[in-house]
Amino acid sequence: MPVFQRQILVTLLLLSMSFPAHGQVLRIVSAAWPPYIHEENGTLRGLDYEAAETVLRRLGVKTEWQLLPWKRCLLALEQGQADAVLDIFHTAEREATIIFPREPMSEVEWVMFFDKARPHPFDNLADLRGLKIGTSAGYWYPNAAFRESTAFIREPAASHGANFGKLLRERVDLVINDHRAGHFLLAKMGLSQRITHYPRVISRDRLYLGIRRGAGLERLAERFSHVLRHFKREPAYAALKASYAVKGRHLHAGPDIR
Repeated sequence: MPVFQRQILVTLLLLSMSFPAHGQVLRIVSAAWPPYIHEENGTLRGLDYEAAETVLRRLGVKTEWQLLPWKRCLLALEQGQADAVLDIFHTAEREATIIFPREPMSEVEWVMFFDKARPHPFDNLADLRGLKIGTSAGYWYPNAAFRESTAFIREPAASHGANFGKLLRERVDLVINDHRAGHFLLAKMGLSQRITHYPRVISRDRLYLGIRRGAGLERLAERFSHVLRHFKREPAYAALKASYAVKGRHLHAGPDIR
């Protein structure tokens, strides 16, 4: 049997496996982080949200979504009030309670955004000494040196938009965010001419659909990963990704910081 036909048969077999209990709804929580997931005119949208919905629909899984502050998302998962959380980073500590599918939703690059009227150029973390860096409450940053440094202050904000507002009001000196998410939000806020990012990458990481461990959803994690991987090879995914690109801006960041 040709390889292509075998792949189709495997996919059909996965699709034929229904969600553990008939009619059960997968409760998914996430924090708004455009362009990955956000609400627009009362409707959920976003690159990762729409990709996850497409994959789960192909698997025959009904979903119920709720946007919450990030810390409440983690608490809902811990307390069994949610079955999954969208766009979570994979850490060794989280593996005890969360199943991470092998295929990530997206890859992110953490960079520093600055007010063009108040630049703070840097080549390494030591150059940030004495500065106040706007971070997102409850977020985990993969660069250990950034997380643990005492040379600068990390000040959390309730939202990504609030961080940029603090930057313009000179309440923080720089803001750390994913370069794609940062520029997408700046375009929405009409601030692209005032705020931009330095090319130096603080760290790179991947976003996942984290599934609650102990809820009998292990097979779902495997099936989700398989179908997501195939969806990413389709023109439909390329079109979805292009629809959330910031027009007229090249978003590839520079080398990692050392």
